[in-house]
Amino acid sequence: MLSKLITPKLHNIEELIIDNEIVTEGKMHTIRINAGMLPSGNRINVFAHVLHTGIPGPSLLVLGGVHGNEINGIEIVRRSFEQGIYNSITCGTVIVIPLLNVYGFINFTRDVSDGKDVNRSFPGHLNGSLASRVARILTKKILPQADVAIDFHTGGSARYNYPQIRYSKKDPVAAQMAFNTNLRYLIEQPLIRSSFRRAASDMKVPAIVYEGGESIRLDRLSIESGIETIKSQLSALGMADGFNVTPPAEQWIIHKTSWIRASVPGLFIWSKKAGEVVSKGEKLGEIKEAFGTKSTDIIAKIDGHIICHNNASVVSLGDALFHIGDEYSKVRG
Repeated sequence: MLSKLITPKLHNIEELIIDNEIVTEGKMHTIRINAGMLPSGNRINVFAHVLHTGIPGPSLLVLGGVHGNEINGIEIVRRSFEQGIYNSITCGTVIVIPLLNVYGFINFTRDVSDGKDVNRSFPGHLNGSLASRVARILTKKILPQADVAIDFHTGGSARYNYPQIRYSKKDPVAAQMAFNTNLRYLIEQPLIRSSFRRAASDMKVPAIVYEGGESIRLDRLSIESGIETIKSQLSALGMADGFNVTPPAEQWIIHKTSWIRASVPGLFIWSKKAGEVVSKGEKLGEIKEAFGTKSTDIIAKIDGHIICHNNASVVSLGDALFHIGDEYSKVRG
């Protein structure tokens, strides 16, 4: 069981203090943490919902909106709070942050006002750029209170990710968290420099990344899969009872991935999509020349699982079209 791999930090703490606010046991608290100010004078605040039961158990951080335009992740975390999932907690602590990058959210961008990526700004600095300040809030004020974390993301611009978990195979706790989900695809991904997951690892907080859907577009499958992912972690951590999470019919570990890119520019029409299995030589779609009848087929160069496809109608030379898991092994089904 996952809980046996963790030694809870908050085991005997009756009163939890975050950003100088006391979180008393047994009640959901909402803490507003100042992240900076825009040139207009408007303050940027991060809201953290914290439930500290006071009963010994793990502490779980549930995070969304590191990239402001990845709204599926934001909606998953927001909806989990709205649905009262955390009311079922029987022990331990949950820290729920639906939206970290407020500036990116209100401007439909993954970055902040200085053009920097929060997820490449960790561990951050309280006297740095806005991205660095936002990152520092997590590493200084939140991560010290967490035992494990789930970071919810969405595919990039027009790129649809089939619901998946990314984790470091070198981290046994993160690997077990991944296996405990009901998702079809578990993707081994090394820690990326200056990312949240790397900063969490450096602070001995195992973290997994959920990816589902595409930016600026809500996707039912991705949202429902994300909600089930939260339930699966709470159950595996021994923090809640009664969540009936159905295991997937099939589950695959993706060891290696590669991209198929556009060899020509034009109008892109896909015929295969994320979640499908393809064979070498199979047609995945085509690119039409804008000024005539010329068409170029997109052909799979390898056997594999499509974990992401591009929904863009117009593509440029070299654009990523399909993300293929081409080295994989079956763990269920």
